Amino acid sequence: MFGKAMNRYYYGKSGQGDFNRDDLPTNRWQLFWEMLRVRLSALVRLNLMYVVCWLPAIIVIGRFCAMGVSALQSLSAIQTQVDAGEATIEYFTEQVAVFGNALHSILFQTLLLLIPTIAITGPFTAGISYVTRNWARDEHAFIWSDFIDAVKANWKQALITSVITGVMPTVVYVCNAYYGGMVANNVLFIIPQVLCWLVGLIWCLMLIYIYPVMVTYDLSYKGVLRNAALLAIARLPFSVAVRLGSIIPAAIACLMIYLLTQYTFVILLVLCAYYLLIGFGLSRFITASYTNAVFDKYINPQIEGAKVNQGLYNEDEDDLADETGEADESTEE
Repeated sequence: MFGKAMNRYYYGKSGQGDFNRDDLPTNRWQLFWEMLRVRLSALVRLNLMYVVCWLPAIIVIGRFCAMGVSALQSLSAIQTQVDAGEATIEYFTEQVAVFGNALHSILFQTLLLLIPTIAITGPFTAGISYVTRNWARDEHAFIWSDFIDAVKANWKQALITSVITGVMPTVVYVCNAYYGGMVANNVLFIIPQVLCWLVGLIWCLMLIYIYPVMVTYDLSYKGVLRNAALLAIARLPFSVAVRLGSIIPAAIACLMIYLLTQYTFVILLVLCAYYLLIGFGLSRFITASYTNAVFDKYINPQIEGAKVNQGLYNEDEDDLADETGEADESTEE
């Protein structure tokens, strides 16, 4: 009995529909909220599985944040001494330069450490992308078995993607620092500096589509990148909005740390708890809901036999079902 209960908890119950045809959602917004309501507890379990692969990266980022907060608190203490007349402005300026150099060094070390820690997440991101894609369009997916199957089927392309994702911040940072220093001698060096930022930005937007395209269509990696790039550019305002939306929790935490510095530890603890419990899964579910709609608009209509608007009420299907039923009745007569 206990074994069956655990299997049901981890694998779910197959063959159980969430809607009857008569009460299917009629638009994407309604489908999103209904699926989120139905799959919320499952998203928590999926997130707890997926977050394991992100723990090394979280530790690296947490180390950098802790050092950064410590440096800011030290500068704040020196500023207080300056205001009280216990330290000079020159001393404060020197300390700002020292802390600035130290933070640049720590940031570079952090970016290097993020290369392998982000690289290992790729195959597992393919797994969670497949499961959330199915859930977002009201299709069944087992939390564990379908996750692992998607990892096995897409690990090569996913690993290449995550390696590039891990390397990209370091490349952009180094190029920006190099060309930024050259701008003082020749203003034309601002062109390659801006191009470096554009490459990083485009890759960041492409990531919205790369994993969903990878787990949905049978394409070469070149085809995956091509489609992801075209969709990122074609849907540029929406792509930016989705990417910015994914960092809202972290942005709110940074703002609260700035306003309530004395509660920094508590704020970071709440942020970590959010990502450990549901943050990654919810972000992937939102992305899957969005990319499902994009695929139905741009890709699926071009593929013969591909289903469109899965999970949504379709009057044409009802009409076809009625015609089929009438034809069956006529045949029986």
